[in-house]
Amino acid sequence: MMRRALALSVLLAGPALAQGPAESPRQMVAAAHPLAVEAGLAALRAGGSAVDAAVAVQVALGLAEPQSSGIGGGAFIVYHDRASGRTLAYDGRETAPAAVTPRLFLDAEGRPISFRAAVASGKSVGVPGALRVLALAHKEHGKLPWRDLIRPTAAKAREGFAMGPRLHRLLGEFAPLVGRPAFKGLYQASGRPLPVGTLLTNADYAATLEAVAGDVEAFYRGPLAEAIVAAVQADGGAMTASDLAGYRALPREPVCGPYRAYRICSMPPPSSGGIAVLQMLAMLERFDLPALSADAPAVRHVFAEAGRLAFADRDKFVADADFVPVPVAGLLDRAYLRTRAGLIDPLKALGTAAPGEPAGRRADLFAPYRQDERAGTSHVSIVDASGNALSMTTTIEGPFGAGIVVGGFLLNNQLTDFSFRPEIDGAAVANRVEAGKRPRSSMAPSIVFDARGEVAAIAGSAGGARIIGFVAQTLSAMLDHGMDPLAAMARPHVQNRNGPTEVERGTAAERLAADLRALGHAVTALPIDSGQTAIRRRGGVWQGAADPRREGSAGGN
Repeated sequence: MMRRALALSVLLAGPALAQGPAESPRQMVAAAHPLAVEAGLAALRAGGSAVDAAVAVQVALGLAEPQSSGIGGGAFIVYHDRASGRTLAYDGRETAPAAVTPRLFLDAEGRPISFRAAVASGKSVGVPGALRVLALAHKEHGKLPWRDLIRPTAAKAREGFAMGPRLHRLLGEFAPLVGRPAFKGLYQASGRPLPVGTLLTNADYAATLEAVAGDVEAFYRGPLAEAIVAAVQADGGAMTASDLAGYRALPREPVCGPYRAYRICSMPPPSSGGIAVLQMLAMLERFDLPALSADAPAVRHVFAEAGRLAFADRDKFVADADFVPVPVAGLLDRAYLRTRAGLIDPLKALGTAAPGEPAGRRADLFAPYRQDERAGTSHVSIVDASGNALSMTTTIEGPFGAGIVVGGFLLNNQLTDFSFRPEIDGAAVANRVEAGKRPRSSMAPSIVFDARGEVAAIAGSAGGARIIGFVAQTLSAMLDHGMDPLAAMARPHVQNRNGPTEVERGTAAERLAADLRALGHAVTALPIDSGQTAIRRRGGVWQGAADPRREGSAGGN
């Protein structure tokens, strides 16, 4: 067990907190923009299910938070149907066009091109899956007509909404990417972002939503699909009409595992997020975290070490399981994880961790290589009046995706989540580019169940590869230390992705640097911009909140 000498409590101040989480005895929506929360609540008030609310939230996010998600991207959904007791996963991850090869991001000499060059081109655009995955989930679990969930946002796009501070700031930060003509009419004037509070309208997006409200196939076939293909090809991409028409959202089995008195279910491959979060928490079970302060150096140390080990496995073994044999059962085997946890020394950092040897591995074939994701993502947490729960992480990959606007919405740059190098020293990289393949993700939409099998919490985040640490930290804060969702998400971030231990700059987490360095950590302080939402049941009340680092909110009725 940990040395009590390291358990000295450190009071850490994170982002400014609101007075507390939103509360409701019946139903709750938490999302990254108030307009999206209201759209979801309107669906619930009309008698809709959690899936109905998610459809309404997604199209509203595409209007009000276009830098992070939208119908030009993809999504992962974990859904719990209370009546049947089933927990399901839906895969709406983008796919690589049929014409691409593993050399997609290599130059003529076989060297990887720059990340910036890859992002700002049609080469980076994957076949969008967000609408198809929502349509699949809605077909199975929706209660309200599809059109009634989409048309209110079409009306809002014509009416207008106020430019928010985050959208304004990111438009300035990503000026080269968003300097294309289609952007200028939407969010800019004279090449500069419009002021905060400016009423923004989007007639093209309204027209797109009206078409999609009539039939989701309007996105994947016909004039809109032709416009998407033309825009991608004009910018160097390989997408065709057949790629769009042939896209399929896939039902998958979630990955699930125990954590103390709870059971947690999350997203399987092609996401690495669910496996890595479950691995981290399983390794942390060795330590009596509830007996210590949440921000004790000892707690932060073992958390970082668990992240280091999980990322070593993630980078080596996880990719699209339809293309490579991912040893999911071996990676989540309890005996294997006890062995991995045994590598954590409470008094000394590991340094760079090596991947383990889980059952079912093909270590001779797949070389470790990480292509980091960027933080253009959003998370949605919903519970409806029947107790059904939904955790959805939705993304266009980087802020503003590929910077290509069609029909009033942005197209993703999701293919840059593939490893640019297809092989290393003659060994194939698991996450290499291949036609029809889904790039590896770190998204970890998660649902927590108590000992009776009832939903206890929902969590997920934006943030690229750091999503794994964000979600694991928030779940531990709620389950080990009894924090409400807002307090849990506001904790300053400390995490490790099998490199330096990162502490959130500008917060009192920086005070931990000396303690962590004394244990052998290489520590770096940097801005860490998570974008979480979470819901927790406390007694008979749902508590919901959004990450105070962004402009999201939560509400119930």
